Amino acid sequence: MSTTFTATDHLLMARALRLAERGAYTTKPNPMVGCVIAQGDEIVGEGFHQRAGEAHAEVIALQTAGARAKGATVYVSLEPCAHTGRTGPCADALIAAGVARVIAAMRDPFPQVDGVGFDKLRAAGIVVEWGLMEAQARQLNRGFLSRVERGRPWVRIKLGTSLDGRTAMASGESKWITGEASRLDVQKWRARAGALITGANTVLIDDPSLTVRLGDDTPFVAPLRVVLDPGLATVARGKVRDDSAPTLYIHAPDVKPPRDLHVERATVPVQGGYFDLEAVLKLLAARGINEVQVETGATLAGAFVAAGLADELLLYVAPVLLGERARPLFSGLGIDAMAQRAQLKVVDARAIGEDQRLLLVPVRAESP
Repeated sequence: MSTTFTATDHLLMARALRLAERGAYTTKPNPMVGCVIAQGDEIVGEGFHQRAGEAHAEVIALQTAGARAKGATVYVSLEPCAHTGRTGPCADALIAAGVARVIAAMRDPFPQVDGVGFDKLRAAGIVVEWGLMEAQARQLNRGFLSRVERGRPWVRIKLGTSLDGRTAMASGESKWITGEASRLDVQKWRARAGALITGANTVLIDDPSLTVRLGDDTPFVAPLRVVLDPGLATVARGKVRDDSAPTLYIHAPDVKPPRDLHVERATVPVQGGYFDLEAVLKLLAARGINEVQVETGATLAGAFVAAGLADELLLYVAPVLLGERARPLFSGLGIDAMAQRAQLKVVDARAIGEDQRLLLVPVRAESP
């Protein structure tokens, strides 16, 4: 890893990272990757990975650079792959193009890559350096890294709340606490998720569609809708049954589904009426899910937090009061003393219409 990067190096890597982010809605389950090819400080080619199974960022950048790639420096947000999957090895393409130097933001921990791409480039006489803007690159692909390094997706819990920390009336009524701008903003977060998790009670009470509605022609891959329903109480009802997005029902192993049930389902152990949430996440990781967004009530949201499985909280705070009889943000945390309080860090705060949007991470959590 090198630490002697120039101002130009930083500028062009920042460009590669911005390019990578353009694939946020479409690259899953692959990581987001951007690439810039430059002769000195002149960009001669660039590209980003758009969709799994299609050309990688380096290949697109080489195509735009053409013959000017020879002797150039390549800035890429992730180590070039060195194996053949649905596309050929990017390391081989860079070698064939005759580039002189490759600067990567980070190594790729995926077992079939993990340093092999760098080794192949060095063996061909190409100068390889990495570590430039690594923190930003890891943050960008936190879902992919969580799945590869921890064996589970990155978990984001989305909640709309009043100023007094209430998410629904005592009856369960929750439409609408936040404003239209917040509801539109949520769609962008849904679009980058690989799966949207909800619980049976939320389906029965709110009947959410759990689909992405961006309101324009922006391409996206529809996230998997996951309903945690121990007794399969919701399989005969609800908008989640429509064909606008795939749906997976997760239920208890001892439940016998109806014979005429034509839905995708899986079983996960249930103890004391509650799912083994780690097992749920491992099941989703095995399906290639990088990020999950939990959209549910206080009980299930609290269960994820209490289990230490919440990596991010996406909180929309509306300037309203619902009173002490309304439902809280979380239940079941078991906090009885100030010393037990859950510490959170605000990593982003901004106004969304009349609401405030907070992105928070648990202080104790290890971010990929």
